[in-house]
Parts: sequence; C-alpha cells; structure tokens
Amino acid sequence: MFYRHIVILFVVLMLAACSRAPKLAPLPAGSTVLAFGDSVTYGTGASQGEDWPTLLAGMTGWRIVNAGIPGDTAEAGKGRIKALLDEHRPVVVIVEIGGNDFLRGRPQKAVKDDLRAILATIRQSGATVVLVAVPQPSLMAAVAKRPSDAAIYAELGKEEKLPVIADVFSNVLAQADLRADAIHPNARGYREMAGGLLAALKKIGLYTN
Repeated sequence: MFYRHIVILFVVLMLAACSRAPKLAPLPAGSTVLAFGDSVTYGTGASQGEDWPTLLAGMTGWRIVNAGIPGDTAEAGKGRIKALLDEHRPVVVIVEIGGNDFLRGRPQKAVKDDLRAILATIRQSGATVVLVAVPQPSLMAAVAKRPSDAAIYAELGKEEKLPVIADVFSNVLAQADLRADAIHPNARGYREMAGGLLAALKKIGLYTN
C-alpha cells in the first residue's frame, strides 16, 4: 500500500511539472522574430548567410532579424534590447547571450541578473521570449572536451516560467568537426545548431510544420 501511494505521488508530481512547462502558440510564416545575442548569433566562424538565424528563417518561413554583435555581453545587452524591440516589433525574441560575460570572469549571479533584466524588457514589450542556454567555460569541460550549459539558464527558465533550449549550443561545441574555434561553430555547426533549435521550438509548440 505504501509503495502504491509513493507511485501515485510521483505521477501527480510529474503531471504538475508537465503542466508548468511553458507551451507556446504556433507562429505563422512571415512573423517577425528577433535573434538577440553575441558572435554566435552573428555567425562568427562561418560565411555570410550561414548563421543560425538565417538558416532557421529558411526552415520556418519566419522573418528573423539577426541582432547578434560579436563581443556583446548580457551586461551591455541590457542597454540595446529596447531600441531593437521598438524598431522591429518582434512577436518572439530568441535570446542567446552570456558567453562573453563568462569569458570575462563575471560572477554568475551578475550575469543572471543582467539576463533577467533583458527578459523583463522583452516581456514588457509584449513579445514572447525563448532563452538559449550557453555553456560556461570550465577546467573540467576543457579536460573532458565536453562543455555543458551554465546552470543559470535552467534556473531562469524555472523562476521566470519561460522556455529554455538546453544542450543545443553545448552539443555543437563538443564536436571538433562542428567548431571553427573553441567557442564558435563553423558552417556545419551552425546548420546543426539551427536544426537543434528547430527541434526544440517544435517541442514547445512554436513551430508545427
């Protein structure tokens, strides 16, 4: 009887967790999406047109504005997000930023606070936000050659109740043939990243075709 109660409790908790998972409405072709980020959004490491926002636009039919700036940080991004929102009026914003903050040794809490401010500005505009998890450089990851997402992205997803695309960027950087250098994908890597993002967007309901 005790075992049965434990099983029932587990099922209830799992159902509750599923009900909290953010689900988004499908986004029609032609909708404006803002890709907000750093050099990985910009497409450093590949030729023009091989960046993941351009590739994802071709896969979805969305109008994706590439607002990636090489070297940008979450700290600096707080100051430029509002002007982009006012200019482009996106329905959805895909945020991929924070890697340069980590490379500069900024505390995770400070990076998390800056990301939270960016997310709040996006939401205040009425746009939906999707957060892409970024790996954090570490000695263990360097030795194992297997980067992993910084924990703050999953934490923000839970705390802010928003969808987080996990492991896609990290999985690309884990494969030498998909990297241009230690922190940037190459053309193949960006194709892999775009495909991974699309699969994740399907799971959360944003893309259904």
